Amino acid sequence: MHRIDRRTMLARLGASGALALAPSIARGAAGRGVVVGGGVGGAPPAKYLKRFDPALDVTLVEPAARFYTCPFSNLVLGGLRDMASIGHGYDELVSRYGVTHVRVSAEAIDTAAKTVTVSGGEKLEYDRLLLSPGIDIKWGALAGYDMAAAEKAPHAWKAGAQTELLRRQLEAMEDGGVFVLVAPENPFRCPPGPYERACMVAHYFKTHKTRSKVLILDAKDRFSKQPLFMQGWQQVYGDMIEWVPISKDGKVVRVDANAREVETEFGTRHKAAVLNVVPPQKAGNIAAAAGLVDEAGWAPVEPRTFESTLAPDVYVVGDASIAAPMPKSGFCANSQGKVAAAAIVASLAGREAPQPSWANTCYSTIAPDYGISVAGVYAIAEGKIVQVPGSGGVSPMDASAEFRKLEAEYAVGWYESIASDTWGTA
Repeated sequence: MHRIDRRTMLARLGASGALALAPSIARGAAGRGVVVGGGVGGAPPAKYLKRFDPALDVTLVEPAARFYTCPFSNLVLGGLRDMASIGHGYDELVSRYGVTHVRVSAEAIDTAAKTVTVSGGEKLEYDRLLLSPGIDIKWGALAGYDMAAAEKAPHAWKAGAQTELLRRQLEAMEDGGVFVLVAPENPFRCPPGPYERACMVAHYFKTHKTRSKVLILDAKDRFSKQPLFMQGWQQVYGDMIEWVPISKDGKVVRVDANAREVETEFGTRHKAAVLNVVPPQKAGNIAAAAGLVDEAGWAPVEPRTFESTLAPDVYVVGDASIAAPMPKSGFCANSQGKVAAAAIVASLAGREAPQPSWANTCYSTIAPDYGISVAGVYAIAEGKIVQVPGSGGVSPMDASAEFRKLEAEYAVGWYESIASDTWGTA
């Protein structure tokens, strides 16, 4: 099978494969399901819980009326998209599937009493709880970088106001300035994300501010799709992008947001016209408040169902969970949410959870007509999540311009498909 065709097939499996589980588990399980978080990990299980068992009472706790995706937010920085194009609402989940959307925040979880306390003080009772809280920032883990600093040196690792702030800073900077991007050590949300961002900022510079540069200061020596990115940087942007790994003093240890300056572990200082700090991360705060995370700040789960190993009848999916070798990607969150929904309905009906499998496809945009990707299929072996041998892989090196253009087009198709599957909107 042609490589791109196989990737297209994987994308389709990720969007619809969970439906194959439905006949074996649907049939009146009934009960109360509460889902916290309306992103690509939380909205799908809210929807699929109702598809698997329409009798189930499903409440989605998500304060936003529209959710803005991290996937494709880098394209907003590059000028290839606007914010409206990455925002999605919940009308279809409510009107078509019967999900109750409450626009409040989850403030506390009592796993013994099986209640979620939301802003305003109301307690929502549940039989099964699914959390998709995403990530939160480890404020202070990087010296000088706190919430106030993020208003001057944005992270933009949660799409929305921070994305718009970083875009405004790019537009306001003078030509000839340096965009400094601080990349964290693993694990963090969207491993290829910082390097795609470098591409999109360079694309903006190439179009509007040709004397400007991108400097990546990295706390790692290797990163996702590295050979493909570096080849693309050279082919498309020449010497506009410079990457400094940890072995060459790339690890930033201190941030001065007021001066737009960073310091590395060996004392080198870098001044930025625009400073973008992607800081250390952890599972969303509600997961920690509920006692569902380990000492590293991430949520351990049972691999087959994504039920928390620290509390019964609570499931944690997406970036917050510990699910290696699956990356912390939007596609994985979507796939994990469906598997957890199937496991929840089976549990409520007193049946064993179906045997799961997951898929991941991650596209990165180097330029408008230049895309690259990585794909994989995951399964359970000896009680652990493993990548299926021979599945997926990365785009080939030295591919033709036509091939790269096709992958850029497939990236758009992937986004539209996963958005439609998640929220019912493109």
